[in-house]
Amino acid sequence: KPNMRHRSSAVHRHKRNSSQRKFVLDYNSVCQTVILAIVAVLAPSSFDSATAFGLLRPRMSREVLRMTTKNGKGGDVESTLLVSSSDKLGFTGTEGNSIRLILASQSPRRREILDMMGLTDRYTVNPSPLDEPALQRELAARPHLSPEDYAKTLAEQKAQALGLEMVTSASTAEHENTLILGSDTIVDLDGTILEKPVDENDAHAMLTKLSGNWHKVHTGVAIYGLGVPATATSDYQQPSLLTSFTATARVKFANLTPDDIKSYVNTGEPMDKAGSYGIQGVGGQLVEMIEGDYFCVMGLPMHRLSRELSRTITLLEAKSK
Repeated sequence: KPNMRHRSSAVHRHKRNSSQRKFVLDYNSVCQTVILAIVAVLAPSSFDSATAFGLLRPRMSREVLRMTTKNGKGGDVESTLLVSSSDKLGFTGTEGNSIRLILASQSPRRREILDMMGLTDRYTVNPSPLDEPALQRELAARPHLSPEDYAKTLAEQKAQALGLEMVTSASTAEHENTLILGSDTIVDLDGTILEKPVDENDAHAMLTKLSGNWHKVHTGVAIYGLGVPATATSDYQQPSLLTSFTATARVKFANLTPDDIKSYVNTGEPMDKAGSYGIQGVGGQLVEMIEGDYFCVMGLPMHRLSRELSRTITLLEAKSK
């Protein structure tokens, strides 16, 4: 009998503590959500809701993230993958299939990844008009800019530059519900950014530095919207940043001989690739191991992009109702 009473008392204490913890979690979640809403409404237009969301997101619980969208019955909607909503992409002018996706890149690797995601014929390619070398020089002059932010900034500027070009060349109605996908991939060797080589000697030097060492690959991704303002105060006729992020993978190179490096450079493959190698091609032989998303190294982090595109599509649909 005493043992039974002891166990019963412990159960009641556990239930009471669980309820208290749940109350604290829900209270914090609500407070953070309210703060996000206030920032989005009161901040200047240049500080959009996507930026505000990015600031709070690291501290937001899973419950708060689920509150961003609602299903038809008013309940929370779990974050889904693009495979569940890819039929919404590919502008045809018909209901349920009216969101246009534009890839602001001429990279064949990024097109290949989108095709692998089942988006063949559901997006168009329009390279960004951004003066990338000029922006790279500007960013390189910022001493406290991290490689992660460097990649994300380039991705954002690529997408925004294309959006600005589009709104000046056609009416806003033609671009309603248009998503512009920008991306940039860099190699980070101990904090030193390795972009595309300028010539074969530069490629040879990069590969020599990477030989036998670990390095990071950062891929920045940005999604801008046309005809889809991020906040109530955003200019409907200007491109709006909906979301951006940087994905990172770690890569270990094998110890390369001088002949390995010379022969690989002679293939011509390194010349248009950050860090002077392509993991999806002949350069895959140089890679001993990888930690993280293989597709991040290739040029677009497939899984994260899938979730972000799905979330963006859900939010656009919610705004249109």
